[in-house]
Amino acid sequence: MTSTPTRTLVIDTATAACSVALIEGGAVVARLHEVVERGHAERLVPMIADLPGGGRADAILVDCGPGSFTGLRVGIAAARGLGLGWGVPVHGYSSLALIAAAGFRDWRCDTLAVVIEGGHGEVFMQRFAATLDTLAPLVSLKPDAAIAAIGAVPAVGNGAARLRAADPAVDATDALPDAADVILLPTALVTLPPRPIYGRAPDAKLPQRAPGARVTS
Repeated sequence: MTSTPTRTLVIDTATAACSVALIEGGAVVARLHEVVERGHAERLVPMIADLPGGGRADAILVDCGPGSFTGLRVGIAAARGLGLGWGVPVHGYSSLALIAAAGFRDWRCDTLAVVIEGGHGEVFMQRFAATLDTLAPLVSLKPDAAIAAIGAVPAVGNGAARLRAADPAVDATDALPDAADVILLPTALVTLPPRPIYGRAPDAKLPQRAPGARVTS
């Protein structure tokens, strides 16, 4: 007796792309991918509904970032809500690992750097080996500093334009995460807890209470 292949819904709203896919038996059953810049909350649910069976699956994977603060929260909230409603497990993966996996699929290289928009004129950057092992911690840097850290390694991601603006000679290619590329990730990279990876400290800070100040209710 053979078991029925597990169907997984993949949700990716970490960047300017709004992307969903159904994966079954290691193959992509269906996918939808749109570049929306903003408006993920309005597009995501209709896109899931347009998938076969309304996107109903036995498990859910969601991009946890780093990426857009709002986009991450939209995708993770939807994944958690559907997981609760359907009674299925929800796990996460990194946007950087996904872009790296697609980059290694498309180019023959041993190492590459993923760079995506990080806000405040910075990019999130991390270097990967072809095995998808990370070669350095995730950092948020100004383009000039990112170029220096990358060195001669090719870069890929939606932060590539910022690198080229700083240095037109840099080897940087534009790319956005695509939910369907999850099939390229090993199991160890799709078991993250479904919570945001912001990549930098929050801009808002709690006000400091003056010494000796009393707290009243």
